Amino acid sequence: MTPAEIIANLGPLAPLAGIWEGDKGDDTAPADDRSVEKNKYRERLVFEPFGPVNNHEQELFGLRYSTVAWRIGEPDAFHEETGYWLWDKKEEMVMRCFIVPRGITVLAGGKVRSSDRTFKLSAERGSTQFGITASPFLDAEFRTTKYLLTVTINDDGSFSYDEDTQIQIKGQSATFHHIDKNVLRRTKT
Repeated sequence: MTPAEIIANLGPLAPLAGIWEGDKGDDTAPADDRSVEKNKYRERLVFEPFGPVNNHEQELFGLRYSTVAWRIGEPDAFHEETGYWLWDKKEEMVMRCFIVPRGITVLAGGKVRSSDRTFKLSAERGSTQFGITASPFLDAEFRTTKYLLTVTINDDGSFSYDEDTQIQIKGQSATFHHIDKNVLRRTKT
C-alpha cells in the first residue's frame, strides 16, 4: 500500500499524520510534596502512518507515535511517551495505546465516526477492554483510576487535546486530576 492509501484509511486519525509542535501546554500535576504543581510546556509529537494490521477479520490502520515535552525555559524533557493510535473502521473505534517510562501503560478507546473532528477516548483501572496498568510503586503511591482524552482537529489546521488522568494519591481522600492540554501545529507532513 502506498503512503497516500494508508492515510486514506486512517479515518478520523488521517489529519494527525506528520510532525507537530506546540508551546501552549498547560500541565497540572502532583508536586514533589504531593501538592499541586502547574507548568507551562512545549512539546513535539511525531505520528507515522502504518497499516493495514490484519487480526483475522479485523483490519486496523494506525499512527505510530512518540511525544516529548519540556517545561518552558528548561532544556531537559520532563515527559516522554510512545505508542500507537489505531482506527477500526468496521467498529467505528479509535484506540490509543501507550507507555510512559515511569512505569504505566494505557489502552484507551472510544466510538468515533470517520468524519468526526472531535473525539473522546477513555480507560479505567481494572477494565479488561480499555484499561490502565502500572508498576508496583505507582500503583501504591499514585494509582491511576481513570484516563479521559478529548482530541479536536481545529479549523485553522491545528489540533488540540485535553487529558484528565485521575489519580488516587496515597494518604489523600480526593481524586487528583492531572490535567494536560495543548494546541499543536504541523511542522512537517
